[in-house]
Amino acid sequence: MNEMIQPEVRIQAPAIVFPGAGDRHETAYRTAHDLLSRRAPREALEILEPALAAEPDNRGLRSLRAWAYFMRAQLQKAVDELTWLVGEDPADVWSRHTLGRALERQSSFEAALPHLRLAAVMSGDPEHEYDVLRVERLSGRAG
Repeated sequence: MNEMIQPEVRIQAPAIVFPGAGDRHETAYRTAHDLLSRRAPREALEILEPALAAEPDNRGLRSLRAWAYFMRAQLQKAVDELTWLVGEDPADVWSRHTLGRALERQSSFEAALPHLRLAAVMSGDPEHEYDVLRVERLSGRAG
């Protein structure tokens, strides 16, 4: 008896569609924030890019994009985004501190120090002060 060989059938799962991908920017913000909290920066960027294309000067969305770049170690993109954010609001402690950290990760210690120092003074956060001391040591400024 001849057995018919059945062709292999592959089932492909549908693409993951995150809530907020085509919705309002507020939903994109919440979804991207949740993804970043879960350490999923690539997926967060997929949500953020269309929202930012429609609203390129949205500080909240740009902050999340900077966070995603920083998490992915796309440091120059993070520095560029954070520089824009600090330029728009010099009192933004998170952006200033993260800019200092991104510069530090690029071994640009001298460029990082002013941002880290300002963030430490503005926030009073002991962890920010520790970051200043660490970068001072790395730059050779502290003994």
